Amino acid sequence: MWELDRFVDEVEQVRQALGLDRDSFVLYGQSWGGILAIEYALAHPDTLKGLVISNMMSDVPAYNAYAQEVLKPTMDQDVLSEIEALEAAGDIENTRYMELLNEHHYVHHVLRMPLEDWPNPVQRAFAAINPAVYVSMQGPSELGISQDAKLAQWSRFDDLSSIEIPALIIGARYDTMDPAHMQ
Repeated sequence: MWELDRFVDEVEQVRQALGLDRDSFVLYGQSWGGILAIEYALAHPDTLKGLVISNMMSDVPAYNAYAQEVLKPTMDQDVLSEIEALEAAGDIENTRYMELLNEHHYVHHVLRMPLEDWPNPVQRAFAAINPAVYVSMQGPSELGISQDAKLAQWSRFDDLSSIEIPALIIGARYDTMDPAHMQ
């Protein structure tokens, strides 16, 4: 049901419904939307004027390696062990799971401010995440993409050179993505 081709087709349906074309359509994809934007650009290159990708690498195995080798070692290792134990037990709906992620990872990489200061729209967005889609495609958290998720082996690094439209890649030092890879 939740497949990458479906989401690419949905973007195309929206583009058509809005009457956008190569002269007017710049696609912005942030995080998972960056994956979707790359896939769309490869599937429909003649429809785009430009592409903006924010906070996403073009290779999930490289993303996971960065999380494993750079991000996870900076975390409190007892907290990381507890997060990984909850994931291994399939207990990701446990309120403790998100408390740990929010306090020890998200405030350092997703929105760099204390949780109590997160704006209401951000809190509402996190509360409205559809876990059926999110977990199926990526896994339960931003600590990497799970090996059993549909995107676990996704890589378009070798295909990037075939995207001939102007593209802007946005990333920063504190993102969960490797700035060197995005460069």
